[in-house]
Amino acid sequence: MLLTGFEPFAGDGTNPSGDAVRAVGERWTGPARLVTEVLPVTFDGAIARLAVLLDEHRPDIVVATGLAGGRTAVTPERIAVNLADARIPDNAGYRPQDAAVVEGGPAAYFATLPVKAISAALGAAGIPSTVSHSAGTFVCNATMYAALHATAGTPTRAGFVHVPWAAGTGPVGASALPFEQIVDAVEIAVRACLDADADLSIAGGDLS
Repeated sequence: MLLTGFEPFAGDGTNPSGDAVRAVGERWTGPARLVTEVLPVTFDGAIARLAVLLDEHRPDIVVATGLAGGRTAVTPERIAVNLADARIPDNAGYRPQDAAVVEGGPAAYFATLPVKAISAALGAAGIPSTVSHSAGTFVCNATMYAALHATAGTPTRAGFVHVPWAAGTGPVGASALPFEQIVDAVEIAVRACLDADADLSIAGGDLS
């Protein structure tokens, strides 16, 4: 299994996704082998590093995570779109407008992770969660799209989970969860992917 998060960006001092991924890696007890990585918040760098990790480790499951600072819940993403349209520059100063993530690629991919099962497992653990239908158009979406494009037609399942700010680290007034709850959420998401061969057939989803 490959689990990724992101470094801080936009001048922030921390990114709870990267911090949580490190923490999950430190406490992971198996049974599956877990490879963790904190990716750069750059369109080119994140996609290139992901390609190296996929080639090197050949994971059966890819769970990428990132920060969605305006959200109040942990949100497994259902759809990645072939669009890079950045509100702010990435950490390399690149700010694409109306660009493709992969030239000539499909307009979108659905996650191949059991997104509803992940959200249900999080809710059962008392962690606020809903399935999201928009991963945005920044580096998180690009990473999800690249992972799904690279694994299309293979048995590898891939997808993305957004987390909110960790309490005490985001802007004043921003929605947040305790950091330990975010760590728990990331591990629960990974284990739900191990446990569920197929997704749940239940209602769910959010346009956020």
